[in-house]
Amino acid sequence: MKYKDYYQTLGVERTATADDIKKAYRKLAHQFHPDVSKDPGGEEKFKEIAEAYSTLKNPDKRQEYDALAQRPAGQSFTPPPEWQHQSGADEASFDDVDISDFLNAFRPGGGAGGATRGTHRPMPGSDYSVNVSVSLESIHSGSEIEVSVDIPEYDSEYDLPHRVPRTFRITVPKGAKEGQRLRLAGKGGPGTRSGQPGDLYIILAIAPHARYRLSGRDLFFDLDLAPWEAALGASIEVPTLGGKVQLEVKPGTSSGQRLRLSRRGLPSSQGEAGHLYAVTRIVMPKKISDTERKLYEQLAAVSNSNVREPGQEKKQ
Repeated sequence: MKYKDYYQTLGVERTATADDIKKAYRKLAHQFHPDVSKDPGGEEKFKEIAEAYSTLKNPDKRQEYDALAQRPAGQSFTPPPEWQHQSGADEASFDDVDISDFLNAFRPGGGAGGATRGTHRPMPGSDYSVNVSVSLESIHSGSEIEVSVDIPEYDSEYDLPHRVPRTFRITVPKGAKEGQRLRLAGKGGPGTRSGQPGDLYIILAIAPHARYRLSGRDLFFDLDLAPWEAALGASIEVPTLGGKVQLEVKPGTSSGQRLRLSRRGLPSSQGEAGHLYAVTRIVMPKKISDTERKLYEQLAAVSNSNVREPGQEKKQ
């Protein structure tokens, strides 16, 4: 087995602190990362740096490594007999053994197939979820929207997280509901060592609307009426999520009444739709002309109704 001087690989002293080791690793990892370095031997150098840091960043592994004593890099040495018993290796095979595997063999659960060797297996990427605000219009008809998210990614040793902006075009299903999850397979964190990427889950959050209030599948909005419209009745054009429609206001409509437009609310995934309710509000003009004032005075003089006691006539 060839001894590797991990301190020399990272360019630090044996007395280096954990912070010193991390700073050295980050500098070298950035310099020799395969996606950055143009050095033909950069990838192999990056692997050596990652191997060194994987051992020295862990206090227990570092202590075991230091126990091997200082040797010149590349010098051969023979592991103790316990290595053969735990790893199943024979003396002729030591030159192909990774020193980090040797250290791992003497840890609980180590040996062949232990934790360190396991790190060479394919590692699946992480799943992520993100809340995305969607409009009532998108849910009412179903539509495509763009979603921009920052996906955390890591280097080969899962030590240097950085966020990568990504944009996806997704379809909001017609009749989707609050909190519904949409799965984008393979769009989560990347796997390592040929591992499968994770998934990205889009969690739908219905955005507040400027006009409508949502309750289940029903929608409510305020409908302002002039006093004469409430008294005489009127046919009023009102907006819905599906387009404008005519709403018939009956004579004698009071403030606070709910006028229902059937099946004009939000649809469900099964196709059933809620209702749309216009909640009436009788609004007086802020200013009235002299003519209007005289008409109101005439109305007051001839009216026989008492609005504070519904159903009863005004006392003469």
